[in-house]
Amino acid sequence: MKLTISTCLAGALLVAGATHVVGASGATPSKISGSTALALAGVIAPLSPTLSGAEKKAVATLFAANADISYKKPVVVTADKIVCRTGNVDITVRNCEVTFGKTVRNVNGPTANEIYATEALAGIPPDGAAGSNFESLSKLSCTIDPNAIRQKDGSGADCTFQPGS
Repeated sequence: MKLTISTCLAGALLVAGATHVVGASGATPSKISGSTALALAGVIAPLSPTLSGAEKKAVATLFAANADISYKKPVVVTADKIVCRTGNVDITVRNCEVTFGKTVRNVNGPTANEIYATEALAGIPPDGAAGSNFESLSKLSCTIDPNAIRQKDGSGADCTFQPGS
């Protein structure tokens, strides 16, 4: 039996539990739920030009571990594209470009690091270039339902997105 690098890599990924690798190609939309979905919505909602102040506050309060809020309606957090970059040569580089329609928000430092780390938690595969690491996604849509989250059964937060951009 002849083992190739791709056979070994595929076997290692299976053993490691990388069950969503097929979606990592960018061809298949991905879906996440629960705490990871709430985290992704939680780091993007403050940047959104389309959410009301009450909606941003509701997501922030839920993300801060307080399900006892008066806001009752589901909140939909969307972004057309998110591209984050960290430096592996210039280790001070941390930035993200978050696109909402025609509005583009550029963030740096700790906020960019939060988005980058949350994308990694959500399974966004990193990509490298000379001196940089990139993570990107498009067509983000997260639905946060305060009434479901209040039940404390793991439901109430769902996101879909396209890995890559």
